[in-house]
Amino acid sequence: MFIPTLVLWLLSASPEAPVTPPVPVEAPPPVMPADVPPLTEAVRVLLRLTIDSGGEVSQVEVRESGGTAFDRAAMSAALRWRFQPACQGEEPLEVRVDVPVMFEPVASSPVVEVEESAPPPKPEPPAFSTTVRGQSVAPPPVAVGDFHITVGQLADVPRNSATDLMLLAPGVMLANHGGEGHAETVYLRGFDAGEGKDVEIRLDGVPLNEVSNAHGHGYADTYFIIPELVQSLRVTEGPYDPSQGDFGVAGTVEYQLGLEQRGITASASYGSFASRRLSLVWGPPESTAATFVGVLLRQGHGFGPNRAYANAGLMAQTELRLGPETKLRLFGASYGARYGSAGVVRETDVVDARLPCEPDADSQFFCLYDPNQGGASQRHMASVELTSRLERGGRFVQQAFAIARQMRSRENFTGFLQDTPPIGEAQRGDNTEQSYQGTTVGLRGRYTPGLTWWGQPQPVELGYVARYDNVHTRARRLRDKGGAPYATVFDNQVRVTNLGAYLSLRGAPLEWLTLRGGVRVDTFLFGVEDLNRPAEDRQGARIPEESVEAYGFFASPRASAEVRLTPRLTWLTSAGLGARSSDAAGLSDAEFAPYARVTSGETGLGWRWGDGPSSLELRSAVFATRVSQDLVFSETTGRNQPIGPSQRLGAFGSARFQWEQHLDVQASLAWARATQPLPGAPSWRLWDGAVLPYIPQLLGRVDASWRGTATVARQPVGWSVALGHSAIGPKPLPLDRYSESIFLFDVAARARWRAVELGLSVENLLDARWRESEFNYVSNFRGPDAPASLLATRHFSAGAPRTVRGTLTVYLDLQEDRP
Repeated sequence: MFIPTLVLWLLSASPEAPVTPPVPVEAPPPVMPADVPPLTEAVRVLLRLTIDSGGEVSQVEVRESGGTAFDRAAMSAALRWRFQPACQGEEPLEVRVDVPVMFEPVASSPVVEVEESAPPPKPEPPAFSTTVRGQSVAPPPVAVGDFHITVGQLADVPRNSATDLMLLAPGVMLANHGGEGHAETVYLRGFDAGEGKDVEIRLDGVPLNEVSNAHGHGYADTYFIIPELVQSLRVTEGPYDPSQGDFGVAGTVEYQLGLEQRGITASASYGSFASRRLSLVWGPPESTAATFVGVLLRQGHGFGPNRAYANAGLMAQTELRLGPETKLRLFGASYGARYGSAGVVRETDVVDARLPCEPDADSQFFCLYDPNQGGASQRHMASVELTSRLERGGRFVQQAFAIARQMRSRENFTGFLQDTPPIGEAQRGDNTEQSYQGTTVGLRGRYTPGLTWWGQPQPVELGYVARYDNVHTRARRLRDKGGAPYATVFDNQVRVTNLGAYLSLRGAPLEWLTLRGGVRVDTFLFGVEDLNRPAEDRQGARIPEESVEAYGFFASPRASAEVRLTPRLTWLTSAGLGARSSDAAGLSDAEFAPYARVTSGETGLGWRWGDGPSSLELRSAVFATRVSQDLVFSETTGRNQPIGPSQRLGAFGSARFQWEQHLDVQASLAWARATQPLPGAPSWRLWDGAVLPYIPQLLGRVDASWRGTATVARQPVGWSVALGHSAIGPKPLPLDRYSESIFLFDVAARARWRAVELGLSVENLLDARWRESEFNYVSNFRGPDAPASLLATRHFSAGAPRTVRGTLTVYLDLQEDRP
């Protein structure tokens, strides 16, 4: 009646690492359902199990149904199976298993009764075959736009930082007008998400968005993350997962760390514009990918005047086993950076060669007005995470984290336009200094009880977050000469407490239907000390400080329905509410703090072929979004300012093809239209209204890597070639202007012989003169005494020209050195 055969894919070990497959210890067969007629032919149920590092079955899913009664019988039996866990070396691994379970007709031969004293025969243990693929088991997606992206071979594509890994998700564009060390502006799902205002960014659960940062509410700098230590990303586009929190308006990006390569890897690079990069990562051979140390040093002159940079970072993590069911993960990071910025230039001054550089076209294109622009930042953070396995496949995770952060940036977008000087004096300049200093401490946790109802596991998760920020945030105007501050724009001491909780659950009422849903509740308590109040008002002299307290509350339900059209094709529809908390600097005393509310819906298809060494995954969807209070960049303040409600209509498609360990290709195309709704327009007219500036409507991206082995002088030599291509359509600008399209190509090639690898990368292969950021507004950069023009003109920050870099890497695999 029961003939199980298990085909196992280990999800995380490196292809070179020795892996021991799990061994079944107890595998009792399922019981034939009592309420079904006698079988005339075999019934097959395909299960997907998650076997944790303790050998317990923690999760069961039906991949191919044999009928509701047979599905329940097979799942009920699977929850009782026990295994010796899979191991990499001596370290247990969590693995995922596909299990075909066959219910066969009872033979017509007479039934032989067995005496009670005779022991029943033990079932034959399932047969296993293994193919090494990866470590972490990704949960089912909550939407078509929920991407669990393993970096894998696509790490071969040239990238300057871990931020560039976001480009692996469809509909993402990055831009940077502030210099090598300034956080990237993220464009996602039709949102100009700024440096984090509309996208929640986390590092293994630790939130990186900074509340009430002077440069922008939600500012998130990811330059400190060492790219070699990023194992995967989860990019959830849209607010559809109950675990998504503050700033998750356009979506959530979570970096997940891990180092597959054991031993020591040292890499040194040198390239155009005296760029130098030195990295050293170490993974102890006797440990898992969760234990590592990494150091990264970067320095360079930059591709034009006032673009020099230098930064250094360290990241370390260790995973300790406190028992067969408990592990402790300790993480720490430290980072410091200093960088210059050229800011923006007027296009008319570039064309007329009026900038203070050589008159040739290239010198003018990369020139600048104000050499006092740039910034510096520091970050120190620590995290402790305790994971406990519970009975019946449950799990309890507790995490505590702390961050100490300091940053300062100086930018000038308008020259000599904003200052109101004392009578008889010339304008002092519009250079704005924005500083942020503070600490963040918090707790996060989630509990999965491992409930089973009617013979089926019911995935239920409870989670919470408690976060406290105590920060000093300030903006001041600086003199054009000497850079001394002459006026304070705002100066606030801000304290914010965020308490949140969520409940999510998943069930399959029908064999072809899976429902997911949940709700999240967030509360905020704001405390602001305004240190920049006047020393005198109508009532007379006063203390130039004032306190503000405010409170906010928001509940956001989320739900999705997955219809399994065929074993490989699914139709997934999702809807949810999300929110962005208020910038504390704009609150009034005793105010019920307003939120920016987002309502979003999405529907689309997903198709997947293969779960082994070769696979192909296709996804496509359409989405619509409304935001109650949006923000758009303002050149007069150098930060985002409220503009009222907005709406988006868009679509995307993506494909990723992997062929064994040789070829990995990912491509995506996304379209989005972002508008401000017309007054009184019905909510369903999502395509009407004024187009929002700066948001590209069409984005395309291709990443590809090909690896192979050649024989040179009778020696095996590994090689790889990689390509990255970005295509960005015209971006709307204020006053009905549009930017030019952008097409960029990056290539890389590597060759490895034994422990030595040589690499060459070229970014912007065609040496395009492209504008990384582009604006349209009024400015005056001709000097403090020049009359200001009232005519808006185009401004831009130049993108990097062709950049060539050579790399030498040495691999000291200590596993191979052991006797």
